[in-house]
Amino acid sequence: MASLDIELALATDGDARPLAMLARDLIESGLGWAYRPPRLAALIHDADTVTVVARTRSQPIGFAIMRFGDERAHLILLAVKPEHQRRGIGRRLIEWLLESAYVAGIASVHIELRASNAPAYAFYRALGFAETIRVPGYYRGRETALRMIRMLRVARLPLG
Repeated sequence: MASLDIELALATDGDARPLAMLARDLIESGLGWAYRPPRLAALIHDADTVTVVARTRSQPIGFAIMRFGDERAHLILLAVKPEHQRRGIGRRLIEWLLESAYVAGIASVHIELRASNAPAYAFYRALGFAETIRVPGYYRGRETALRMIRMLRVARLPLG
């Protein structure tokens, strides 16, 4: 299935449960389940957060969630079902959010990922993200996080 067969759209109330299941199985594996349906529903309704869903035949197969601030945005979650990975779906989700961030005037986009996740690291590097720091024990005291950043423009400096 080509990525052209995939529809991207903003998440709706009905997406909270399937997205929470994807988060549990693909992102939080081995860490406990923090992004349960009520938390995903709250993110879907949060005015400062954008949740984009990739669907095929009306079924969610991937999603990305980004929170927007004044100058910076934070990619909270990104997941694509394994059988749909390496088909450009994750890239399309991230590109949607990067374009939204750029239009919103965001200076930088920040992410964290498990330091042991080499495929994710390569994916983000290919999208222009650069490593900034490693944070030991970030994931529930068990795993090191790798923080990355993508600059979209030069940040405004406060006057005075």
